[in-house]
Amino acid sequence: MQNKKTQKLEILVFLTTLFIFNSSYAQLSTDRSWSVYKANEGSTNYSPLSQITPANVSRLQPAWTLTLKDKKSGAEPGKSECNPIIVDGILYASSANQGAYAVDAATGKQIWSFDPLNGEEGREVNRGLTYWENGDDKRILMSADNYLIALDARTGKLIPGFGNRGKVDLKVGLRDKNLDAFYVSLTSPGGIYKNLIILGCRVPDTYGSQPGFIRAYDCETGKLIWTFHTIPYPGEPGYETWSPEAYKKVGGVNDWAGLSIDSKRGMVFLALGSPSYDFYGADRSGANLYGNCVVALDAATGKHIWHFQTVHHDLWDYDLPAPPALITITKEGKQVDAVAQITKQGFVFVFNRETGIPLFPIEERKVPASRMPGEVASPTQPFPVKPKPFARQFVTEADLSNYSPADHEALVKQFRSMRYEGLYSPPDLKGTVQLPGTRGGAEWGGAAFDPATNLFYIKSTEAPDLITIKKGKKNASVEEAQKKAASQFAPDDRGAGANEYVNSTGYKTWKDPSGNPAITPPWGTLSAINMATGDYAWQLPLGNDGARQVNGAAETGQEGKAGPIVTAGGLIFISGTEDNQLRAFDKLSGKLLWQTTLPALANATASTYMAGGKQYVALSVAGTKENPSGAIMAFTLSLK
Repeated sequence: MQNKKTQKLEILVFLTTLFIFNSSYAQLSTDRSWSVYKANEGSTNYSPLSQITPANVSRLQPAWTLTLKDKKSGAEPGKSECNPIIVDGILYASSANQGAYAVDAATGKQIWSFDPLNGEEGREVNRGLTYWENGDDKRILMSADNYLIALDARTGKLIPGFGNRGKVDLKVGLRDKNLDAFYVSLTSPGGIYKNLIILGCRVPDTYGSQPGFIRAYDCETGKLIWTFHTIPYPGEPGYETWSPEAYKKVGGVNDWAGLSIDSKRGMVFLALGSPSYDFYGADRSGANLYGNCVVALDAATGKHIWHFQTVHHDLWDYDLPAPPALITITKEGKQVDAVAQITKQGFVFVFNRETGIPLFPIEERKVPASRMPGEVASPTQPFPVKPKPFARQFVTEADLSNYSPADHEALVKQFRSMRYEGLYSPPDLKGTVQLPGTRGGAEWGGAAFDPATNLFYIKSTEAPDLITIKKGKKNASVEEAQKKAASQFAPDDRGAGANEYVNSTGYKTWKDPSGNPAITPPWGTLSAINMATGDYAWQLPLGNDGARQVNGAAETGQEGKAGPIVTAGGLIFISGTEDNQLRAFDKLSGKLLWQTTLPALANATASTYMAGGKQYVALSVAGTKENPSGAIMAFTLSLK
């Protein structure tokens, strides 16, 4: 009797949820201008909407806030990085605890939620969800830890016919068969090509991690359709750029930042990361394809079409941090379909989309050699001639901050004691200054492209890192080393000697003894580049540290990982700076037109959409002590 009552209750809940969903679906708009992570399959962060303009943006005000409730009271505040998607009046978003939500985009009323962790604390960030449909079959594809999950977009219920009762284990199909021995997750949502969802993954940057194979799964069944080996196997192109046994043990070369798709051409474009371990590569001699590469594949088969390596034999953790932007440049009356890749180093590489031929010259320039035992750094690295770097790539003593004589003296002493020869100074036993640091330059928020003006907008961070490496005696097995912190390193098989290993103590942001930034401002910028010419339209500091701002000086700029979005209405919206501001700029001049203080850091790229005849700007906001789960906030124009 109890089971029948329970069944009736579940049916009632299901029908009620379906009614609410369908009512919302009927009443709201059919706008799909931001139905994909980063606006569209080309990852351009561009919206064709124009209701909100420079003339009226001052009237922007909060429309609704949905407070999330999937982290336990007293938990560490979550840091949501989700870029919401909007499909036919329904906003779909992931939370800081990897939950999924469907929300009425006009009112903020929750339609359904799904907790893949059953109330437990999540271990990973999640930057968004993927929508797929085939007729009346409408699904949300999401991730939690090492699982790809399929939900009914109407109800939030698991799709039982997908994988194993709605889930696919992303550990299955990687190199190693002992699934309990390694970790893999998905931080950025996958891309859709016809009936396929194409995925990268996140793997640790440690010795013994898995290679980041690119995989395509059937959206209906969860069946694995194809795999691209980012660390090539014997007989595959690129195998010759590694030590012969590297494919058996080296990890990384993963696409954690997201990918882009050209459905018309049937191509998928990848932004790959560095091989593991990050800062020492004696056990992976060679250029290490496809590490740090922009790669174009056949989206239906995974077959290689072209690639370009932005860093040879990476020793700096210079992963490609954002999806390649598929842009169309108008030059001398002609349209050129291109791929623009931003980097942590502050470069923009621009290629013909079909061939991979650079649209601006790229030079191989000599860079410093490594002095580490067994290490052979690449003698050259690629430098685009245009556009010029959007981030600082060189620092001198004159650039060191001076908050007090003692702090400045300490910085000078530290600077002189470490190895530094500019960009691509290799890690060294003396320690190394690295600028840009491991967080960029550019980050995962990516860039925004305006097709009407050819302008490409990039948020950049300017914060140097200190890289420290130590050499010691081998005193632990490889297995024991893998269990230690991410800085631990197992013995290499070439030059360090049978009884030695390299133990990296890792990297940290360079600051003075009092905790102030080691270099003078700006510490964060927003740039606009004309992609037809490669020249800058403008660059300005983004964010402000008022406590460290000198009277009368320009704003300091701040670190931030969220990216800009640009609209046909003439605006740029961007959040993510540590002053908790959401800002709107004139896209042509860079003039600040509007800003508002958010309740917490919004380290997430915004979205914009139409619902009920109004244009909204929505974004994810981090948790607070009082509400660790965070919120989704939406803004729209007030009445005149």
